[in-house]
Parts: sequence; structure tokens; C-alpha cells
Amino acid sequence: MSETVAAVDTLFLHERGEDVRVAVYRDGNRIVDGILEVKETGAGPRPRRLRVRDGDSEEPRSPDQFVDMARRADRIRISEQTSVGARKRMQELLDGYQLDAKAVRTCRLCAEAGRYAPITSETAIAMDEEFICPDCAREELDRELAYHGSLTSAATDRLEELLLDVQDIERIKNLLSGDLDPDLTKFDEIAATVEDVDPVATSSLGLHPGIQSKLEGRFDTLLPVQSLAVENGATEGQDQLVVSATATGKTLVGEMAGLDRMLNGKGKLLFLVPLVALANQKYGEFQDRYGDIANVTLRVGASRIGDDGERFDPNADVIVGTYEGIDHALRTGKDLGNIGTVVIDEVHTLGEGERGHRLDGLISRLKYYCEGGTGSASQQGDTQWIYLSATVGNPEDLARSLQATLIEFEERPVPIERHVTFADNQEKVRLEKQLVKRAFDTKSSKGYRGQTIIFTNSRRRCHEISRKLEYQSAPYHAGLDHKRRKRVEQQFADQELAAVVTTAALAAGVDFPASQVIFDTLAMGIEWLSVQEFHQMLGRAGRPDYHDKGTVWVLVEPDAAYHNSMERTEDEVAFQLLKGEMNPVVTTYDEAAAIEETLANITVGGSQAKRLNDRMVGEVPTKYALGKLMQYEFVDGLAPTALGRAVTRHFLSPAQAFAMLDGARNGDHPYDIVATMELREEEL
Repeated sequence: MSETVAAVDTLFLHERGEDVRVAVYRDGNRIVDGILEVKETGAGPRPRRLRVRDGDSEEPRSPDQFVDMARRADRIRISEQTSVGARKRMQELLDGYQLDAKAVRTCRLCAEAGRYAPITSETAIAMDEEFICPDCAREELDRELAYHGSLTSAATDRLEELLLDVQDIERIKNLLSGDLDPDLTKFDEIAATVEDVDPVATSSLGLHPGIQSKLEGRFDTLLPVQSLAVENGATEGQDQLVVSATATGKTLVGEMAGLDRMLNGKGKLLFLVPLVALANQKYGEFQDRYGDIANVTLRVGASRIGDDGERFDPNADVIVGTYEGIDHALRTGKDLGNIGTVVIDEVHTLGEGERGHRLDGLISRLKYYCEGGTGSASQQGDTQWIYLSATVGNPEDLARSLQATLIEFEERPVPIERHVTFADNQEKVRLEKQLVKRAFDTKSSKGYRGQTIIFTNSRRRCHEISRKLEYQSAPYHAGLDHKRRKRVEQQFADQELAAVVTTAALAAGVDFPASQVIFDTLAMGIEWLSVQEFHQMLGRAGRPDYHDKGTVWVLVEPDAAYHNSMERTEDEVAFQLLKGEMNPVVTTYDEAAAIEETLANITVGGSQAKRLNDRMVGEVPTKYALGKLMQYEFVDGLAPTALGRAVTRHFLSPAQAFAMLDGARNGDHPYDIVATMELREEEL
């Protein structure tokens, strides 16, 4: 045994009933794990027997070997977790051999397992009125996580970071149970940033008196992003891509440029957004703000059953429309008149699945129309294009593709705190209730109550959450009629509502002056949010004229998914979104997308379809798409067939078109065919 302990570093002793747990460490590794039996003698306590553990068995050793180990040890340590009486007894035993020992604070769980794990105030983790080491605390956390459901490594790493930071296992357990401890939930803070931009005085703009007087009546100077845009030719016809955070005022760039050109006889303003609800909202704003100087009309998407175009006036000075609404007008040969300015809001939509290729195609077709390609006698061909976005990962590349001057402004008017906590589906509503109440009960230094936008993934969930909130709230989604949405917007603006609960699909343009954003889910329909979408939504928290800061809460359900097609879980997605960088805006084309856009370009441009395809942001395999169009009998040469016109008029993919044809051949009622198709699309 003496050879075994020739280079002992530490001899560690811990109480084990009437016996002593003995551990010998060399170079940080345990080389002996044993039990020392102690007997009482006239000279004091002495070793009676040493049992050395070897796996599940024990080997008896001479008590003298314990003394030999103790004498060879560089240091002898007694666990402070040993009782006072037992510690005194151990010290007396060692004194009998003139050996010094020191009591040290250790992890009790380690000590009982024969492990030497000293802890300090920097490493001790509180648990049940005692302190344990980080390794045991991690094991305890793992057991707790197993109870709550499997978490991804990113979520586990985050919780372990918090555990080591706050040094209290109970606080971490409470966090997993939905506790809103702000010291634990705070993930980070996005600081307010200010760029040094000389503001442009509105009195110096020199615009048409109709818009000039309105701007001077509202502002003395333009906001920084507006000033940058004006300095770079926004009011002189320069095409621009304006990239700036939510609430920095970029929308006004398009409004003042387009209305000035319209009032000076240079063509109407066309203002495009991705969703019907956003178009309705923008239409109402234009009516209220500019209705006395311009006729405003609305053009939104046509349904598959019919298009009454009731509110659309093609002769109006301002057309507010959805991408689909204007594209439908082009695909069906409508005359939109002379367009002087096109403003495309949320242009980062170019990188989003199905909507991406449709916006790409729309821009190409609309440019063709504005250049006089459709034979419109009124079109002059000098249209100004202004593209707006809060979130673009590759702004220089996108500006180059769109042939526009990049105006990029990175100022964030107020700081945003981002918080993460864990809760199941039912617990989330309880937390939302608390958070909404907390915000609404607090006023900013500017005198405004805190108000909340809750984003979720379905209309049904919107109503469910809204019903359960303590303070007055309202659901807000595309399924509500225009009048009801306007009422909600006004109530929120008047601070009559503590919260609105909306679908993630409306995140692009929900314009509520909220201090707080809560993510009830991280899904949009059956798809996880992208980093761009996430940043767009969280950017709704905090307005400079209302709030001192914005607050974002991400409520994460461990191991959750909202559709069986989702490969990742919500906890995995959460930390990817929080840590992720925005992806570049890239429009991609699969077979269906290439066929749909090429057919639409043939319908609008005829023999010029290849030119329309070539000018698009994404790369379209034109030759392949033409071959498929001929195979499907959607085109005859470079002209659409009657079937092709029906397909493109209703924005159908080939699969949808053939599903409708099969239904018709089976004698199904048209409404049943459409209903069947709609049921296949998950609700947003």
C-alpha cells in the first residue's frame, strides 16, 4: 500500500455514520476510496480497520495503511459538512500521530460519495438550505429538466449559465415553472444607438404646397432616416432601398416622395404591402391624413371564387394595395393609369417562401407595365421605386439587384430588453396575464401606460388568450372585418386596451405603439419564424415618443412543436433566433415557382417574358419552365391558353390547378373544390 500512496496530494475525510469516509487524491484524481472504522482507546480514537472500495466490493486493509497515507499526504482536509462531534473526533485521531488537518467547505453530495470537492463563495450553489458544487448542481438541474421534458443543448446551456451566475438551484427550478424573476429571465439588452445625422428642416424641402404644408404642420425637422433619404434624392426621383428599424420613420420617405410627384402631375402613388390587413390599415391612414389632397383607393387580392373590385378606383391618385391585388390587376390586363411612384413596403418578403417569388415576379411585371410595355397610353416610363424594410441581411446586394440607392440607418430609438422563460401552453397564458398587467400598471416618464402586443400562431389562439387576460384586450387578425380592426387600433391608440393579441402573420405591419412584445409561440402558422421575422416583430417594442425602453418576452415550451412537419422544437428555435444573424434576402425558385412566375410573365409580357424573367432578383430556369408550361398545356407558343389564363388569374400552382381540374371532372361543386383546397392550407 505504501507504494500506491507514494505521491499523495490530498487526504480527504468526511463523516459516515460512526465511521469516516476516506478519499486519497493524487494529481487531482481519486486513487483510494475507503471507509475507516474508528475505535476508542485510552489514548484517544484510533484506526480499527480500513476497508478500500473496489467497484461494488470492499477489500479489508490494515489500519496502519491509513496512518501511512496520512503521513505521506501533502495536506489533510476534513469536510465542514461533518458534524462538530465527528470533526473533533477525527482531529483527535490525527493529533495522536502529530498530523495537522484543516476543515474545508465542501459539497456534501460529493463528500458522501467519497469525492473531494471544495467550494468557495464563487462556486457554491445554494440548494435546500445548503451549498453544493457546480457539478452536483448540474446533475440536479438535469433531473429537473427530465421532469419538464427534454430540452435542446442550447436551452440547457442557457440554464447552466444562469445556474452558475445566480448560484441558486431553486431559482432555476422556479424559472422552469414559469417564474418571472427578471434577473434570471433577462437574456440581453439591445442598446439604443444614435447616428449623427444632421436633420433636414421640413421648411427646406420645397415640395408641392399640398404636401409641404402638411409636413410643416406635423414636424419641424425630418427624422434621421428621412433626412438621409432626402439628402440622397428621395424627393428628386431617385430609386432607393431604405433599411431601418421599426419606428424610425422610413414609411414617410415613400409617402412624401410619392405624393409630391403625384401633386406635380408626375403620376399616381402606388403603395404596396404584403397582407390585406396591412393594406386596410394603410388605406385608412392615407384617407385620414391625405384625403383632402388626394383620392385614395384600395386594391387587395381577389379570391378564387370572384372579384367584385368594389372599392377599387383605377383613376385614383393613390392606390394602396397588396402585392397580390396589384399582381392580379396586371395578370388580368387592368389599366392602372400613369404610375409615378411605387413604394414596396416589407421588401424583405422577397426571401420568404411562396410570397418571395410572387413579389419578385410582381416587381418585374410592374416595371414592365411602368415602362409602357403593356401598351398603356398613359404610362410615361419614369417611375420612381422606393423599397422599405426593417430587416435585411444583405442590404448592399439587394440594393444592387433592385438597382436602387441604399439608405441604411441603424439607429434604435429606445433600448430593448429581451427576456426568456419556460412554460407549457397553459402556463403561458398565466404569465401573459401577469406581464400585461405589470406593463399596463406602469407609466413611462412620458406619461404613457405600458401596452403589449402578444404574437401567436393562430386566430383561435388569439381569441383564447384575449379572453383570459385580466385587463381589457382584443384579438387582432386578418379574419376580422376592417371596421373591427380600426376600432381595435383606435382603442389601443387611446390607451383603452392593455394588449392586442395578433397572429405572427400580421407582424410585418402591426402599427401599435406598444412598450412590450410577448411571443406566445415562435411559429407563424405551421412554420417556425425566421430571424428576419423575429427581429421585425420584436422591433415593435418601444416607441421613442411614448416609452423609455421596450421589453420583449419569449415564452418557450420545452420540446414543443406545432405541427408534425416541424423538425426542431421551440426551445431549440428560441436560442437560434435570439443569437442568430439575419439571413440574406434571396429569392429561390423550385419547379412550381418557376412555372407560376414564367406563366404570369408570359401572360403580361408575351414575347418579352424572358426579359421579365431575367430582370428578377432570383434566378429563374426559364427554358425548363417553358417546357413544363407547354407540357401542361398552359401556353401555346408565347401566349397563355385559356387554361393558362385561369391558372395565372387565380395564382394557382400546377398541383392546385390539376386538383381543381380533377374536381371539375368528378362533378364536384365549385365551392366544394375551393373549400377542399383551402382546408389543405393551414390557418395563419
